[in-house]
Amino acid sequence: MSLPPLHSPNAAVMEKSAVIGRSLWADARARLFRNKAAVISMYVLAFLVIIAIFGPLLWVHKFDKIYIDRVLNPPSWSDMHPFGNDPQGRDLFVRLLYGLRISLAVGVVATTVSLTIGVLWGATAGYLGGKIDQIMMRIVDILYALPFIFFVIILMVVFGRNIFLIFLAIGAVEWLTMARIVRGQTLSLRKKEYIEAAQAAGLSTFDIITKHIVPNLLGPVVVYVTLTIPAVILQESLLSFLGLGVQEPMTSLGNLISIGAKEMEIAPWLLIFPAAAMMITLFCLNFIGDGLRDAIDPKDR
Repeated sequence: MSLPPLHSPNAAVMEKSAVIGRSLWADARARLFRNKAAVISMYVLAFLVIIAIFGPLLWVHKFDKIYIDRVLNPPSWSDMHPFGNDPQGRDLFVRLLYGLRISLAVGVVATTVSLTIGVLWGATAGYLGGKIDQIMMRIVDILYALPFIFFVIILMVVFGRNIFLIFLAIGAVEWLTMARIVRGQTLSLRKKEYIEAAQAAGLSTFDIITKHIVPNLLGPVVVYVTLTIPAVILQESLLSFLGLGVQEPMTSLGNLISIGAKEMEIAPWLLIFPAAAMMITLFCLNFIGDGLRDAIDPKDR
């Protein structure tokens, strides 16, 4: 079989492809989209986010509307209550959408707080090293020793019960793990040649951390973020289950599960639907996190 001449169109295309190649992130993106579980999870999660945002606005019932004559009614399409009614007669479907919105918001906001504090704290401690690193990480160890529930109760006693306080409280605890991960990565990066070149060029410590250290931490940080969101949602659910989270008339998945557990024997749908929504959401987030980890990890190439 003869090879195509060097001046043929096919040879030109092959030569151009060989020269261009693919960047690290383009390769990671291609590997991610070859992961069927991660791709399906992204579509499902996008659908859940859309219906959580717009569903309560378009549904015929309001999330806090009480129907006295429909208390604990089973699921029925005849009166537009496909998931039934709760102990106050409110429509469970719209409350589930509203609860999903709150839980996802808690996950995103608390993870953002965790990401911001944890990355800056860990990168600073790892880059500066020495006594500053020891002091900063001992502070992390002390905060780690405080029980999460005790920390949240103290914040609520001091500042009052507020949904935004819950976001901040969860994020203020989750950043500790993020700081440790980032510090470990920074310790391995600060001796790299490009960091030494930046130091020789006279860049300030702040510029080196923000422009050289942090961008090179994006791989493990992105993976950890996708795995932190489900953990945060579970923590908020635990707080709501214990009565320390979202308060009436607002709701969250954890709050709905708590109510469903109390009425499980006479109205099992109150537990089945919120638990299924929680399970699907956590599965999607974990599959996406696993897909990102496999796509970014250079050992799997």
